Amino acid sequence: MQENDKPVLIYSTFPSAAEAERIGGALVERGLAACVNILPQMTAIYVWEGKLQREAEVAMIIKTRAALADEVLAEARRLHPYTNPALLVLPVTGGSADFMRWIAQQTGKPG
Repeated sequence: MQENDKPVLIYSTFPSAAEAERIGGALVERGLAACVNILPQMTAIYVWEGKLQREAEVAMIIKTRAALADEVLAEARRLHPYTNPALLVLPVTGGSADFMRWIAQQTGKPG
């Protein structure tokens, strides 16, 4: 498997499950992600514009290929309601060969 064909995970957060579903659905429908997992009901504590914030958020894990990571980041950022959304690309160092092949197939790359 070439380096750009390897799976990566992209982590992001959203203000609601509805927003995560809207953006996650768009990424899957466009073939930019094989799958997204939406994890509800977490609390984020952070400093924004000099003030301590505490907000309810939803996390999403996006499964895609390294070759598509920049495009996924750009599309997620374009659709995202936050000014500075959390978007982190996490490398995958291994996993089930069948599942990694499925990710490649779902994102337009023959396995």
